[in-house]
Amino acid sequence: MRPFNFNIQKKAQVILFSMLMCNHGNVFAQEKVASNVTSNDGNKKYNVLFIVADDLNCDMGCFDDPIVKTPNLDKLRQHAVRFNNSYCQYPFSGPSRASFLTGYTPDRTGVLDLKTNFRDNLPAAVTLPELYKKNGYYTARVGKVFHANVPNDIGKPGMDDPQSWIDTYNPIGIDRTEEDKVINVTPDRPVGSALCYMATDGSDDEHTDAIGANIACTMIKKNKNKPFFIAMGFYRPHSPYVAPKKYFDLYPMDQITLPEVPEDDWVNRPIYERFTDPINWGVEETKLREAKRGYYAGISFMDAQIGKLLKTLEEEGVADKTIIVFCGDNGYNLGQHGMWKKQALFEHTTRTPLIFSVPGLTNNEGKSSRVVEMLDIYPTLANLCNLKNIPQDLQGKNLLPLLQNPDAAWDGAAYSVLLRTPNRFIKYMKKGERALGRTIRTERYRYTEWNDGEKGGELYDYQVDPNENDNLYNNPKYKKIQKELQEKLYKKIEK
Repeated sequence: MRPFNFNIQKKAQVILFSMLMCNHGNVFAQEKVASNVTSNDGNKKYNVLFIVADDLNCDMGCFDDPIVKTPNLDKLRQHAVRFNNSYCQYPFSGPSRASFLTGYTPDRTGVLDLKTNFRDNLPAAVTLPELYKKNGYYTARVGKVFHANVPNDIGKPGMDDPQSWIDTYNPIGIDRTEEDKVINVTPDRPVGSALCYMATDGSDDEHTDAIGANIACTMIKKNKNKPFFIAMGFYRPHSPYVAPKKYFDLYPMDQITLPEVPEDDWVNRPIYERFTDPINWGVEETKLREAKRGYYAGISFMDAQIGKLLKTLEEEGVADKTIIVFCGDNGYNLGQHGMWKKQALFEHTTRTPLIFSVPGLTNNEGKSSRVVEMLDIYPTLANLCNLKNIPQDLQGKNLLPLLQNPDAAWDGAAYSVLLRTPNRFIKYMKKGERALGRTIRTERYRYTEWNDGEKGGELYDYQVDPNENDNLYNNPKYKKIQKELQEKLYKKIEK
């Protein structure tokens, strides 16, 4: 197997930031994007609007959730393919973004934490936006695209990759400047990793993500006559869960429930899978539900900002030649197994939203149950746009067959990895101990090993156990299946 690079280098970046605002009202409706582009020849290049949200799981109306309201993403999916089984390669922002923006697994990038820069290990890597830049596109970033700590790096570039962009903007709003007003139901944890929320009385445009969306709207207008790759990185719904009060009002408390967790849920699981320790951080149910409500409010607020972007594409006459990709960086637990946030190899933490809208290709609403990876975004976009000098060692697959036919035959399996180390919150581990979890997800199963099985493993059959209540690892009845999945996992590691 390919060993991990555990060298962690600290790198500080101090870059001045600037802000640009444009006035643009809230939009909760959007006309269907025209789809009359049938080719992408030299005379009519596709633009790309790349939208990435922070800590967003698939609990959304656009992914058939009955509670969470996402009217603009609902509109987008009407002319897009929605991938219902898309998975990140690392359930944590920094490693995940380094992976899908370079097209390489965390094994290759060596990024397993929030401190390592992928260029420490891959100085010559050509990122996805950088490839567009090299192909003559205007490339720009607004907000968080490469990793940035939230909330401390709001208004700053964080661990951005300057050579990928022509322009960058780092918006900042009251969710950061009035952060001291948040309600933290886990006060021993800093707000960026806490269960905390705030419903503000101000307008959307006082918030970081709305300011960022307004900037992106201006960028679209100013660059509509040239091919562009504009990346809009939303900070929500990452904690602290901050949004205007009207979005909280969408979710009465009696609608907010928590997942049922069996009393013996952790009896037969490796302890290293546990991120929230103790279960639910010992917080009582009402406070957990209040925090979850804040998370949902953040999603709907973010969706409203997406509406601005979609409306601008339409009004500026570029919707019919702009590919839109919408994704999250990792999944997010909201009480599943008594766990919260990310950093676990469960379904809810590794599954990510992914929507592709391609003019002239995804003319109708499509749903694909095929298993795909975030790694697949890079080669798919690069090939859709006929870019030159695409790196030949990208580790993802071109999703074009599934964009053409969401039900097409597809031999897909998703690989994710997680390094667990002790800290002041993970108290069950010994000083200096490391647990490396690797998992493979097929359409029916998930197979996980911790330290190559030395620290235990997991096997779940989602056809009969969608909530992962029964760990079948080393179950004699699944011996053959386990061996097959182990072989698939090792092939992914050695790739």
